Amino acid sequence: FSFSFLILIAIFLPKASRGNSAETDQELKNKIGQMLLLGFRGTQVAEDSYISKVIKDINIGGVILFDYDVPFQSFPRNIISPEQTKKLISSLQAYAKTPLFIAVDAEGGRINRLKEKYGFLKIPSAKEIGNKNPEKAEIIYEKLASQLYDLGFNLNLAPVVDVNINPKNPVIGSLERSFSSDYQRVTDYALAFINAHNRKGIISALKHFPGHGSSRDDSHLGLVDVTKTYKYYELTPYKELIKKGKAEMIMTAHIINRQVDPDYPATLSSNFLQKILRDKLDFKGVIISDDMQMGAITENYGFSEAVITAVNAGCNILAISNNGKTYDEGTVYKAFKVIIKAVKSGKIPMHKINDSYTKILYLKKKYKLL
Repeated sequence: FSFSFLILIAIFLPKASRGNSAETDQELKNKIGQMLLLGFRGTQVAEDSYISKVIKDINIGGVILFDYDVPFQSFPRNIISPEQTKKLISSLQAYAKTPLFIAVDAEGGRINRLKEKYGFLKIPSAKEIGNKNPEKAEIIYEKLASQLYDLGFNLNLAPVVDVNINPKNPVIGSLERSFSSDYQRVTDYALAFINAHNRKGIISALKHFPGHGSSRDDSHLGLVDVTKTYKYYELTPYKELIKKGKAEMIMTAHIINRQVDPDYPATLSSNFLQKILRDKLDFKGVIISDDMQMGAITENYGFSEAVITAVNAGCNILAISNNGKTYDEGTVYKAFKVIIKAVKSGKIPMHKINDSYTKILYLKKKYKLL
């Protein structure tokens, strides 16, 4: 190298490095923002609304709408009527640089944020539909999917593919959220649900991996241990639907099975998410956590630790509902900063972020959101 060339390097390299670093920081922030799905308060959106600011500040990947506000124990939260909901969704998308996942829990029966009393369709529970023939089920679910599409939703956090092993289960069986105690019927009716939604351009999210049907407790309240109750065939619906190419998003469960992982529930466990879901079942889609503010997480793991562990375990999207015991508008910013800091310190490998971002954008492109 000539002396003059070395001088040129000394003059220009620091400036170029700073420029690349700044660009990389912004790219990193955009990617991490896409990994967050947020709940908020409000039936309409304005320029100075909390949610519009978050969308613009962080470039979040999506939002989830509710009808009932749990911390306030009151109605409404986001949903009043079909007309209002459609306008709200349109307004949310208008603030987004990257089109949002607009998610809702519309399973049917008691777990349906779009209730008949607000002017929406009445959809039977999974248990009721499981007693019909699959063709009839598909007709019902196509009506549900059409309604979601017309309103502007693009992600239904359903179907539940938990096998109804314990009918008294407080969070699944007793709420009629499972199609059947027969894993093959669960698979068949979940397939009817997914096919109906696919035809209308709505993404389905299978839940709750690896199976919540045998549990005796509610993970909203605390950590649920299924070590002694879990059955191997609870994985079958996931295995079959993945094999058929019908699983594009899967939601984790905050349940612990100490035979698989002695320390962490599925949401925070690479044994579950990487070794079983990715490697053994060959799932290549998006993994979304159940709500990171549920008692199972908040009562047993520090928030920062849980966020880092979930990402490292394999969660591509972290759900922050702000609809548990408390409502904290700072939580999503905290999660965002925790991930950024963890990446920069090496606690989260950059390839975890890139992999999540690639999977999220692929799904958004596939469903023509981008």
